[in-house]
Amino acid sequence: MNFFINAARQNKNFTRLEKYLSENKPLPALVTGVSAIHKAHFIAGLLGDKNAPKTLVVMKSEGDAVKLCADINMLLGENAALLCPEKEMILADTEASSMEYEHKRINTLSALLNGQCKAIVCSAAAAIQLTIPPDELQNHTFSISCGDEIDKNELVKKLIAAGYSRAGQIDGSGQFSVRGGIVDVFPPNSAVPYRMEFFGDEIDSLGEFDLETQRRTKALDGIEISPARETLFESGEILCEKIEALAKKLRGKAAEKTRERLESDVERIRNGGSPSNLDRYFPLCFDGEATVFDYAERVFVCENTAVREGVRAAALQHTEDMKILLDEAKICKGLDRFMLTKNEATELIKAKTRVYFESFLSGGGLELGISINIGDAVQTAPWSGEYKILEDEMRGLLEKKYCCFIFAGTKKGAQNLANDLKEDGFSADYYENPDDIIRGKVIVCAGTLSAGAEYREQGLAIFTHTSVHAERKKSAKRKSVGEEIRSLEDISVGDLVVHYAHGIGVFDGVHKVDAGGVSKDYIRIKYAGADVLHVPVTQLDLVSRYIGTGDVSTVKLNKLNSEQWQKSKAKAKAAAKEMAAELIELYAKRMKSKGFAFPDDDELQEDFEQHFPYIETNSQMRCIDEIKSDMQKEQPMERLLCGDVGFGKTEVALRAAFKCIESGKQCALLAPTTVLAWQHYQTAAARMEGFPVNIALMSRYKTPKEQKEILKSLASGRMDFVIGTHRIVQNDVVFKDLGLVIIDEEQRFGVAHKEKFKEMFSGVDILSLSATPIPRTLNMAMSGIRDMSVLDEPPQDRQPISSYVMEHDWGIIAGAIQKELRRGGQAYYIHNRIESIYGCAEKLQSLLPEAKIGVAHGRMAENELLEVWRRLLDGELDVLVCTTIIETGVDVPNVNTLIIEDADYMGLAQLHQLRGRVGRTNKRAFAYFTFKPGKVLSEISQRRLDAIREFTQFGSGFRIALRDLEIRGAGSILGASQSGHLANIGYDMYLQLLDEAVREERGEKNVHKEECLVDIRINAFIPENYISNQAQRVDCYRKIARIKTEADASDITDELIDRFGDPPASVIGLIEVARLRNMAADCFVSEISQVGEDLIFYMSKFDMQKLSAVTKAVGKKMRLETVGRPRMLVSAGKDKDALSVMKTVISAMAQAEDNQNTKN
Repeated sequence: MNFFINAARQNKNFTRLEKYLSENKPLPALVTGVSAIHKAHFIAGLLGDKNAPKTLVVMKSEGDAVKLCADINMLLGENAALLCPEKEMILADTEASSMEYEHKRINTLSALLNGQCKAIVCSAAAAIQLTIPPDELQNHTFSISCGDEIDKNELVKKLIAAGYSRAGQIDGSGQFSVRGGIVDVFPPNSAVPYRMEFFGDEIDSLGEFDLETQRRTKALDGIEISPARETLFESGEILCEKIEALAKKLRGKAAEKTRERLESDVERIRNGGSPSNLDRYFPLCFDGEATVFDYAERVFVCENTAVREGVRAAALQHTEDMKILLDEAKICKGLDRFMLTKNEATELIKAKTRVYFESFLSGGGLELGISINIGDAVQTAPWSGEYKILEDEMRGLLEKKYCCFIFAGTKKGAQNLANDLKEDGFSADYYENPDDIIRGKVIVCAGTLSAGAEYREQGLAIFTHTSVHAERKKSAKRKSVGEEIRSLEDISVGDLVVHYAHGIGVFDGVHKVDAGGVSKDYIRIKYAGADVLHVPVTQLDLVSRYIGTGDVSTVKLNKLNSEQWQKSKAKAKAAAKEMAAELIELYAKRMKSKGFAFPDDDELQEDFEQHFPYIETNSQMRCIDEIKSDMQKEQPMERLLCGDVGFGKTEVALRAAFKCIESGKQCALLAPTTVLAWQHYQTAAARMEGFPVNIALMSRYKTPKEQKEILKSLASGRMDFVIGTHRIVQNDVVFKDLGLVIIDEEQRFGVAHKEKFKEMFSGVDILSLSATPIPRTLNMAMSGIRDMSVLDEPPQDRQPISSYVMEHDWGIIAGAIQKELRRGGQAYYIHNRIESIYGCAEKLQSLLPEAKIGVAHGRMAENELLEVWRRLLDGELDVLVCTTIIETGVDVPNVNTLIIEDADYMGLAQLHQLRGRVGRTNKRAFAYFTFKPGKVLSEISQRRLDAIREFTQFGSGFRIALRDLEIRGAGSILGASQSGHLANIGYDMYLQLLDEAVREERGEKNVHKEECLVDIRINAFIPENYISNQAQRVDCYRKIARIKTEADASDITDELIDRFGDPPASVIGLIEVARLRNMAADCFVSEISQVGEDLIFYMSKFDMQKLSAVTKAVGKKMRLETVGRPRMLVSAGKDKDALSVMKTVISAMAQAEDNQNTKN
């Protein structure tokens, strides 16, 4: 903002500093008496100059750097400063590691190099790490524009040399994909992936595309591609030659062992693989060394003594780590330098620094050109949001003719505050981008800072709300294709599938069959015994991936033409029908009953909501609105709130609770375990502190006297909010005026408890919470019979979790835990076998004698578990060795390292939820997925490990993880009575039956449409040279089979052109067959086949108007046969192709159907 640049320039100390720097004198300046917020303001003022040199700001820690960066950007109103995070040095063998922080570093360095930002801010440790030299970064960064001539093979070579990984389909940053004339790439310096379309060697078009749908979203004229890694080699062969040259030089005791390791990596690379850890070879990459200092033209150091201490600690730790790795022969001389030494770093900082910013008078030992003390500037605490406090504080300042500048959080909050102040007689206005200090004026803006400030000389006071920096972003509208469970995506040979008519079998790939000069693709499915079914790809909408609720290995395959499948389907259909009827009846009953209509929000509710210290996500706001809308109706609310771990369900529930209490009613929150009840109590008590709310925790661990007092308070109405386990629903608990019940993890309560809830809470609003997300398809199937609110957006500003997949190594694990403990954090160690968990804890204790280690597992008594969680939360434990019990456990923000033993035994969904237990603050978190060393993995474990590797490195498979989670959610919502049917017929099939049952119960007609089978002689297939990846081909086949209208056909054609280029004739034919097949089904045609020159249309019923229309269209070529199955035969003749005849016949019948409907 111009305001803060101008305010800085009106400060005489700032102008002295600016003038001194403009003179380019050799000695640095020292600025003292500046707290964190004044450092941000002075640096922002210096960066406000259009010709400001490229600047590096060094802080002691990454946390300080993040805060300073955010403050600078808020003051300038633009992303002028970017964070350069520390790079993790994991040099042991790893199968995969996440790249988010490395990509952030590359993005930041690229931005400074290309003038897209003015400064980078980093910690002392990040500043002295070696990185890619500026000239190498420039050489491996290239631009592409529409119309450019570029050889596609050369482009592929450039991308590989720039560190990109080739994939069939892009799932994350650092990947590229080639499909015919289409090249996709996702550079780290972009928030979205790019698509390039070639015409020969010319770039015909460029655009952004959506990862979820893989569809193009925006056309571009040009793109810039930066490297995907800091460790770069022009080719695998060059790397091999460098490793071999190093191996020849090895001498000493460990030389043979190290040489074997190096030769193993060379062999892996030459066989087309990757080395066990590419970063280990960083010292061999470039001819010269570089650090972030090489990217900047000037350096500012904040708190020199602290920075020097940070440098010393980082350099010593690095030296120690390298010594251990050398002793273990994991690295060798020549692969042991990734950071400057302490002395090198100290000298470099001294030589490059232009300004030292210090909180206190200091500067001993520094040779200075100028020393400036800011005596009159004061840092002030953030404003809590309470209007009266702000009003009182400002009145005194405005009497002295101060200008009061307020950062009031969100734009809406800022506008409301400006209006309130104006109504109370203040000279206040809301501004988007103010320019100058106006004495006696209150300026209100959106945004926040880490602290407020006061400049007495200028008469300026800056107030800031306590919320975080980010403004809520407008999320892109998600397309329905991406929201569905895409059940045939990522399918592999050997996976279980379900055919609507024949049941569960094993997918055996796509097979081309050539007959009579015509090529067609079929999906082959193996059934029990030696049964095999070939399904034409035009009927792939009848096939879905089998997704059950249990272990896939126990699923029994069906036999073709057996009654078993039909029986299973009939039973499931009857159960779904029964469930639909019950739900519709319950819903109708609830709509007729009367409850309490809560009033609209008032000032106190708004005040409570403004005290939320974070920016709400869009989905949180939507869910809050849905719940409040229900509460304000006369009918009692019964709503389910679903969302992934950490998506903010508790805040949504507490806003509903506060609305209830504030309206004079009581609220109860039920949790399935004492531990969860205790956590909810802690959260609610902290969140509602300072508001007139009495909260109590009710559990069997309260003394009889305490319980008696709580019961009395509830009966008299003195207690507003009670939180507890099923103790709340016992007969001695009486509420004076209960208005809302919140049930957490409803599915974990028994049937008896649920019946008791219904009895006790009749006519009361009920909000149930579920920690597993639910599929959109289920939400739609149940819309109008079960009210659901879905949180589908993670909180903003959540730090990515650095994840590693590696063999289990006690040395690495002990090092990872020690690193976490050194920064004052705690760790989880997942050992999922209760019989050996105490032995595991003892092993860790022997490796970490100073650490305080606890154990938690599901067989412990609840009071024991509660004590373990208390000790962990209070910091009395450093490490918790536990089973997967933490998946639904207590939220401990200080635990930021997670180690999982035998990760290959767990599914992606479970790993995703476990990983969600760390990284819940702005601190960097780490997750280590480990598997037994030297273990021969089963095929299932190998596939699972491959999935984990992809999931970790590129985020791919995240959709699978989410899908598996959603199935859990579906199982819990549908209840135990339905889980058997889910297992017997698969999730997709069950949902289809449920959807049909609900629509039938509502009185809809023709709910289940008969399918039409088509088998005619036409080239209708997707060639492998058009879509080479089998999973993508199958997915496209299924999308094509589901075409119902001309608009669907057009949409699929657009998608194919966008993703794979112009479709060949065989694909166009396939799309047309799919469209006509669905039109035929609407006209009661059950099958279309071809014998010789005749097309045979089998009819489920004859309709004279349709037959008459066909006769008009084809004349004498049509004849009817009624013996056996009723059918209509149309001769195609020798010259006409079968498809055009089929089109003529079906179009005529469809037109007749439309005419009949119009008359009716």
